[in-house]
Order: sequence, then structure tokens, then C-alpha cells
Amino acid sequence: MARILVTEEIADSGLDLLRQDGHTVDVKLNLSKEALAEEIKGAAGLIIRSATKVTKELLDQADELLVVGRAGIGLDNVDVAYATAHGVMVVNAPQSNILSAAELTVALILAQARNVPQAHSALVNGKWERSKWEGVELFGKTLGVVGLGRIGALVAQRALAFGMKLIAYDPFVSADRAKQMGVELCTLPELMQRSDFITVHLPKSKETVGIIGKEMLEIAKPTARVINVARGGIVDEEALYEALSNGKIAGAALDVFNSEPCTDSPLFTLSNVVVTPHLGASTTEAQDKAGVTIAEQLKLALAGDFVPFAVNVSAAEVQESVKPFLPLAESLGKFLATLEGSMPTKVTIEYQGLLAGGDTRLLQLSTLKGIFGAGTNEPVSYVNAPALAKERGLEVVETFSDNANDYVSLLSIASAKHRVSATVSEPTKEARIVEVDGHRVEIPPSTYMLVVRNDDAPGKIGLIGTILGDAGFSISSMAVGPSNDGLTALMILSTNREVEKEVLSAINSASGIIYARAVTC
Repeated sequence: MARILVTEEIADSGLDLLRQDGHTVDVKLNLSKEALAEEIKGAAGLIIRSATKVTKELLDQADELLVVGRAGIGLDNVDVAYATAHGVMVVNAPQSNILSAAELTVALILAQARNVPQAHSALVNGKWERSKWEGVELFGKTLGVVGLGRIGALVAQRALAFGMKLIAYDPFVSADRAKQMGVELCTLPELMQRSDFITVHLPKSKETVGIIGKEMLEIAKPTARVINVARGGIVDEEALYEALSNGKIAGAALDVFNSEPCTDSPLFTLSNVVVTPHLGASTTEAQDKAGVTIAEQLKLALAGDFVPFAVNVSAAEVQESVKPFLPLAESLGKFLATLEGSMPTKVTIEYQGLLAGGDTRLLQLSTLKGIFGAGTNEPVSYVNAPALAKERGLEVVETFSDNANDYVSLLSIASAKHRVSATVSEPTKEARIVEVDGHRVEIPPSTYMLVVRNDDAPGKIGLIGTILGDAGFSISSMAVGPSNDGLTALMILSTNREVEKEVLSAINSASGIIYARAVTC
């Protein structure tokens, strides 16, 4: 039996499961960084929530650690890549709070519609203000759901019971899937213009921070109300305050804030704002689910059994010929998804050369992890990736060929619009992107990349370099390749930061540019 270190409050129902299995559960709360480094020694399992940071330095001190369990969804506080490289499994409880978060969203929609908190506060302070807190009905109103993942879908389902009309913005949900849910897909600007209530259910990322900002709030109805139970910062709080103060929109309800804990905000001074202190997962049921789920995952991991919510894969489970391609497959999936800009209806994964003879099942899962990780708010694991593909209408086709042309092994991923190929060089095992949309290139994947396809004419490289240089970008690597017919060329550049929309717009508007896309790996 193993020693399991628990550094944050976990429901007793979960810890009791581990004790019943014979494990030693060592609860040590509020540890300093130095104390945690000592306590981790000799622990086979570690259970955390959001406060404990599982860093490279901590993992280096963990001499017997086999599994880290996050009792919740987010893994921002865990260095998953370093844990994977050191054979430490990372698991989470991705479904523990989705129902609670959806129900709180509905509660805040109702609170906004009927001014419940404001009326309560007035009455307990001796004021009978029936006319002042007149509200609106939900029946017949349009609910705009920004992010139609699991929580967004649950909110939409419940809104239908109120007789609301449903529209949604989510480029990674197919129209057929949305239709099955009784939801009409539309663009974000259209959603903002048409919605009476706007509820946000997106992950917080560089693409979504501030997505509901001044520009979007300017085009909303003056009767619109914004609800955010997702992550702070997705709704620009400064722009929201301005819109509420100037009567651009009618109200807002927030459970999350850009900086937490938040006890002082200009938004708190407005009578048309309802706020709660990040209560999305704060139900007895959600806490019990998280504790029990993570305990069950640790029991399976320590017993060497299949672990449903593992977000990484033990290197021991992967063939040597396939192992170097696991991170590359995820990077290619992410590259294709960001190049595409929305969820394709079909993806073809091609395995060529030596790779085609290996066990490629995990490569398909890694590819799907990359695709969904690039643009959805779903917690993606090797286990739930196929289910997400089915739910979102993504058809996956695999092909195998012994011939890899000039390479020992080649991995390619293609949609109807785009195709990207990569390989791993011998003997260094260094990953290389070698083809994009029919253009031969050679460049290592990196976090921030720019892909530009243009007419094959002089001056295009200088044009792109000048635009990037004027915008303060540095370029760490670059590859250029012509098409087979010689009519177009493609360049890929690795940049020091993400290329902003304004810079992309300047490139796309230049003469001879077919497309310019900021992509990530």
C-alpha cells in the first residue's frame, strides 16, 4: 500500500475510499514551498486542488511519485509535460462541477431577470420597492450561449424549459450537433446583436481573454444582460462597467473575476450587477464528486489499472517507434485546428513508413487532444477525445502506407481545406514540420508561428519581414517552400509572441497574399 499526500481540502468521502483500500492518507494543509518539497518525498500519490503548484522543482524532489490527482478540472498549476517526461501520471476530475456550474448560471440568469438580490437587500433594510425592481420574463427571450461545451449545453437544455430561443457561438461545434440541441449557430457579433441574455462558457486562453469587450458590448441590445460563470477576464470588466454605466446594456451577473479573490471593484457599485464569489463548483455534490472521482483515479493508477481521466500517458505504454510522435501528433492537431479556425467535419490521419507498422492508437488520441485543446472549453484527455469527436460531429479517418518518400516515418493530418505533415529526425528525435498545404518546408514546431501563403512573386519575404519588424517581432526560425506548380509559395515563421489580429490584417490585405494565419503548436 502507498502513502498519499493531500495538500488541500478534499471531501472525506474520497479520502475514506483510499483509506479503505489500505493506503496511508497523509493530510498536510497550508504547506510552505520548502515544507512541501520535504513532504513529497516518499509519497506515491499527491492530491491537490488549485492552490498547490506542482512544478519542475517539486517533481525533482518527488523520489517515489507515481500519480498527481487534481480534484477539479483545471491543470494550470501542474507542469504536465515535465510530469509526463518523468513517468508521473496526471489525472483530474473533469466532470465533477459541470452540473453545479450550469445550475449557478441559470440561477444568475433568473437573479438578473427578476432583480432578486437587489430586492432582497432593499427589503431587509426596510424598503418595500415593488415598482423599482420590476423585472422581465425569460419566456420568448433569446439566450446567446458563447461556448457550447458541456456546461454551455446543459445551460441551453435548461433554458429550453423556460421557453427561451437559443443561439450560440462556437466554431468547434458542427451545425448538425447544434441543431440536435435546438440551438442555432451564429457569429459572435450576430449573437451579441440578437441576444437578450448572453452567457459565457469558454476556457480562458489568449484567444478568449477580453473576447466580450468594448466592441462587442457596443453592438449589444440596450436590454441585454451578460452572465459569466466561466473564467475571469473573458469579459472585459472595464468595458463592462462602462457599458453598464452608460446604459449600453441592462445588467450583468458575474461569478468570476480577472483577479481573485476580488472584494473591491467598480462593478460592485452598480445596482444592475449581481455578483458571487466564484461559487460555480461550490456545492456539496460537486465537492463530493471531485473527491470521490480523484480518489477512484488514484486507486486505479496505484494498482496499475486503466485510468479513465489520465491526461497524460505513461511512456512505458508506448512503443519506441511511436513514442517520439506522441507530442508531435498533439502539436500537429493543434496546428491544423488553429490554421482551420473552426472545427472541420472530417480529419484524415496518415501514417507512413516505419510509423505505419506501429501501434498508432495513441497517436490518433494525441491528434484529437491537439484539435480539441486548441479551440474548445472541454477538458480533453486520451479517454474522452473520441467521445468529443462523436459529440461534435468530427469524422476521423486513418490511412497507412509503407512508403514515406524521403523519410523513415511521416505523420500527416488533413482536413478539406488544409494539410500538414511532420517527421522526427534520427538519431536526435527532433520534430520537424515538413509540408503545409502542398508546400515543402522544414521547421521545428514552436508555440507561436505564422503561416503565410502567397503568389510566388519577388518581394514577399521582405514584405512580411518589414511588417513584423515594424510591429516589434523577432523571428527565431523560418522556412519557405514553393508549390509543385510553382504558382504559389508558403512561408512559416516562428515568432517571439503571438501575432496580433491587427498585424494579421495588415499582412492579409497586402497584394498577392492568399492567407496569413497565426498558429500554435
